[in-house]
Amino acid sequence: MSKITRRQFAAMSGAALIAGPAAAQTDQLLLRPIPSSGERIPTVGLGTASIFNRADEATRAKAAAVVNALVRNGGKLIDTASTYGDAELVMGDEIAKAGLRDKLFIATKVEEPDLAELKRSLSRLKTQKVDLLQLHNVNNGKQSLARFREWKAQGLCRYIGITSTFHGDFPAVEAALRGEKPDFVQVDYSLDVRTAEQRILPLAADVKAGVLTALPFGRNRLFRAVRGKALPDWAKEFAGSWAQFFLKYLLADPRVTAVIPGTGDPAHLIDNMGAMHGRLPDAKERAQMVAFIEAL
Repeated sequence: MSKITRRQFAAMSGAALIAGPAAAQTDQLLLRPIPSSGERIPTVGLGTASIFNRADEATRAKAAAVVNALVRNGGKLIDTASTYGDAELVMGDEIAKAGLRDKLFIATKVEEPDLAELKRSLSRLKTQKVDLLQLHNVNNGKQSLARFREWKAQGLCRYIGITSTFHGDFPAVEAALRGEKPDFVQVDYSLDVRTAEQRILPLAADVKAGVLTALPFGRNRLFRAVRGKALPDWAKEFAGSWAQFFLKYLLADPRVTAVIPGTGDPAHLIDNMGAMHGRLPDAKERAQMVAFIEAL
């Protein structure tokens, strides 16, 4: 199947980015509590991998536009990492210029429990602390988060977490969840890749860890799969676009705290945030969604 961008898909399908009553922005935003604290956050955030990795003028303009659109539409969560090129730097600059730090929940990742790496991230993000600090790509079942707890106690972060988008490392993620009980776990989870549903989500619920879902569009596989297809009539009861269809499948599981699709397009971001409006699919509809995608 040839590659297609989301912009090309929207143009080919002729569908509006935001359509139908399910995308109306008049109802209450869907918020979820962070299990370890009860603090409630909006359930659709912004991922930054491979989008804001260059600190050039065009990238900065995209970042400014999407950050402002995120806040204007009720969002808070931005997820980045020390290894995402210049993403921390670009995000930090644009957030500071707009004076939006206090309106955001900033999550970043470091590769090691290394203070120098953390200080570099804080400097690039232009903040004295991040809301969530995650150990990136956990692959050691005996991983300790002791340094992260120290940094949390020192006020350098408010929550700590672990991440992995490599399914081969899920045993290490499971061991770290059981042994370290972080505030958050971030994993690869989408309608067409549901391994985390059986392996990570139940354990996260047991240890009271919030769940962030990376790659909720499956690296755009899902958009390619529905290329040229209209949203089914039965799905229009809860989704106003394909993006909302894919995101609402994930959000219909109450163990998911937030989804973090990446985009540099404000219109796409607003479309994604439509998943926080209207009702979520029930168990029967979720099964129908799986069957629909598997039949393509």
